[in-house]
Amino acid sequence: MYIFPAIDIIGGKVVRLSKGDYSTAKTYDVTAENAARSFFAQGATHIHAVDLDGAKLGNAVNADVVRRIIATSGAFVEIGGGIRTESQIQSYLAAGAGRVILGTVAVRDFGFTVDAVEKYGEKIAVGVDAADGKVAVSGWREITETDSVEFCERLAAAGVKNIIYTDIACDGALGGANLEIYERLVRIDGANITASGGICSLAEIVALKKLGVHAAILGKALYEHKLDLRAAVELGESE
Repeated sequence: MYIFPAIDIIGGKVVRLSKGDYSTAKTYDVTAENAARSFFAQGATHIHAVDLDGAKLGNAVNADVVRRIIATSGAFVEIGGGIRTESQIQSYLAAGAGRVILGTVAVRDFGFTVDAVEKYGEKIAVGVDAADGKVAVSGWREITETDSVEFCERLAAAGVKNIIYTDIACDGALGGANLEIYERLVRIDGANITASGGICSLAEIVALKKLGVHAAILGKALYEHKLDLRAAVELGESE
């Protein structure tokens, strides 16, 4: 199971939110590039970056910061937030991103997402952010009527291999992940499930790995020194 430390960006700065609420943003005294270098130095070979301004506004607001992360980290970088056009997909891939994450556009223009997957294959992931089992879009501010698990099944059936599922109620709360939802999601044929939201212990890393989760994203638990990244990587990625 791959371990992805997260770098969330607002106004060019590294932040963490609580339960997807932008008003709770806590800014950390580290640049995005230095955070990425630090994670790499601690053994992380994969990084999850999100342009939170982009997610809310619908365009790649912090693209320059993301490019610096890609250029300096030494890691495989997946990037999400505000990616809603093919030109932005191409721009990030040309900059060296290992994978581009589609979110809002996957809900609002499913055909675009299917076309992107057909063209770019596993360089495309879809982020499914869920609030009470419904898919949230536009930086988590709008809750749709789309059932989150059914949407994941639809994505997998359409050829989307990499699905990043975030339970918003857990995200940034340091209260643990929703293991039950991942136990359901790993049963979806053809999908690599990434768990995101609330992971704060090595025991959860072990539990998610046993479930067959493909990857896990670690956020606030790292920034608040509740979880040791090197130990998490060793546990998650060992045979």
